Amino acid sequence: MTDTATEGRSGPAPSTPESVAGDRAMRQAGVVAGVGILVLAALSAFGIFYVLEGLVTQGDAAGTVEDIRSSDGLFRWGIASLYLVVVLDVVVAWALFRFLSPVSRGLSRLAAWFRLAYAGVFLVAIAQLAGIPDLVTADYYSSVLTTEQIQGQTLVKADAFDDLWMAGLILFGIHLLLVGYLAYRSGYVPKLLGVLLLVAGAGYVFDSVASTVLASPPGSVATFTFLGEFLLALWLVVRGKAVTTS
Repeated sequence: MTDTATEGRSGPAPSTPESVAGDRAMRQAGVVAGVGILVLAALSAFGIFYVLEGLVTQGDAAGTVEDIRSSDGLFRWGIASLYLVVVLDVVVAWALFRFLSPVSRGLSRLAAWFRLAYAGVFLVAIAQLAGIPDLVTADYYSSVLTTEQIQGQTLVKADAFDDLWMAGLILFGIHLLLVGYLAYRSGYVPKLLGVLLLVAGAGYVFDSVASTVLASPPGSVATFTFLGEFLLALWLVVRGKAVTTS
């Protein structure tokens, strides 16, 4: 005889081996994303804020060339760290896609593609820097170019890096806007993190647009709004192992 008393009973669906494995894989992807973001943030800080900003002085071509020439090894390590950032951006794009796909697979995939597109632009930007060490140290260039030409080309390459990177940040900003929306809607990520990610994404988009349309941008808004992605990374590493979609 069929037990009709159980029909229509409400409650969560029973866990299956497939759903348990899926949740475990999602949690692992979240931890990978968190660790990846933290590592690439450290590498970016070293490569951009310590090495590039420490050695490249806008408006002082002679001083820039002399500083890079005297710190050739440091400059090369700075470039290498940025190449690693590109690799980690690809890893994080995949990991966040896997972590947020239960919310919307389509939007998660779109967010990943925007981060991958940004990584491609950033790679092209880094390539502008890769030729600088040889330009300022190799005898070949000093024999065919004047000192002023070497100095001018060095600053042109550094400026090209800045311009390309800033253009790519609009893609990165859209990525964060999508990630913020997915996090807010997820039900397993704190809504405050979703809001902070939306603010961070808007800050990057604003900076990118402002650098294009304004002759004198008012400064970097992202300097104050970037906090969302950093807090997400910390949350993923500390709390991501306990996340479940059920």
